[in-house]
Amino acid sequence: MDDREPKYGLAVIGVVHPQKVVTKAGAKPGDILFLTKPLGTGVITTALKAGSAREEHIKAATEVMLHLNRNASRAMQEVGVSAATDITGFGLLGHAKDIAVMSRVNLRFYYERIPFIPGAREYAEQWLFPGGTHSNERFFHPWVRFLSNLSEEDQLLLFDAQTSGGLLIAVASERAPLLEESLKEKGERYWIVGEVLEGDGIIEVI
Repeated sequence: MDDREPKYGLAVIGVVHPQKVVTKAGAKPGDILFLTKPLGTGVITTALKAGSAREEHIKAATEVMLHLNRNASRAMQEVGVSAATDITGFGLLGHAKDIAVMSRVNLRFYYERIPFIPGAREYAEQWLFPGGTHSNERFFHPWVRFLSNLSEEDQLLLFDAQTSGGLLIAVASERAPLLEESLKEKGERYWIVGEVLEGDGIIEVI
């Protein structure tokens, strides 16, 4: 097809029950933030393209990208959570910004709790970030407050454009143990990376 007009198409690949929809707009102060996959696919695949990535790091990143979010999403559906989003091209902080703004809350992340794929920090120090990561930092920076002395490359890792990233889930504190139990039963990894605070759409990283 060769036309001057742009074409736009959609494909229906599934259905969801209206009462089981989990949106980005329901996070509440006091919620706990879970992350179900480590970060770093963007910087590692860029290192691969540059011929600088080690085999064990490529393997680790590939395993992360191949792992589906199916069981993690089922776990959160069973437990009942406040809000959720996947982490893909806009990076952790880009997608977190949607939850913060749409829920009218602040999100606080603890940097030392955030997981990274082996090799991600090494290639970040070599400044092997994809172009999308720099675009994310420029666009989403107004919504982010870094409250600790993180290096520029550590900050950029939180904007790193991901491929097939995990889920960022906000869950009420009293239901957090249930979510942990359900994720463990399904063999899913998870990290508790932060919390939801009262606010107006800002992300804090400490």
